[in-house]
Amino acid sequence: MTKAILRITEGRAFLHFRNVIIPALIGAGGIRLDKREGDHATPVGELPLRRILYRADRVEKPVSGAGLPIEPIAASDGWCDDGSHPDYNRPVTLPHPASCEKMCRDDHVYDLCIVMGWNDVTIESGRGSAIFLHLPPVSGVTEGCIALQEKDLRYVLEQGLTAIMVEAP
Repeated sequence: MTKAILRITEGRAFLHFRNVIIPALIGAGGIRLDKREGDHATPVGELPLRRILYRADRVEKPVSGAGLPIEPIAASDGWCDDGSHPDYNRPVTLPHPASCEKMCRDDHVYDLCIVMGWNDVTIESGRGSAIFLHLPPVSGVTEGCIALQEKDLRYVLEQGLTAIMVEAP
């Protein structure tokens, strides 16, 4: 396994990967041990990378040195964020009867999007959903995910990144 550590230094997030320190963005709610749906916080703990999604109409197919599955995002792809629905924190096909995040976005945030393991083995309603590693939003903060510049994201994927350990501040 090739892991990176996400640390806060002087109020800013950095991904420590091998001997490289990469600026990162985290959730507007900071880093939290008690992650809850809608708190805009990035959860503390080990977040394994599950699979890579990308917009084939916008970016080149990424390379995974760890052999992660790589799939193009379709216009009908969504992710359920409704804690009361049985599909909570799972990929779904749109349209869907519950509240869902659209994966094929107008902005470029999910042009390259890695699904990370959070609340996905035994899913607990309201514990947080759709924790991804993706491209930076214009706002400079995420809704709880981790964001890297595209060149940095491609670098860590090519080098075989398999998990990110988010440290408590």
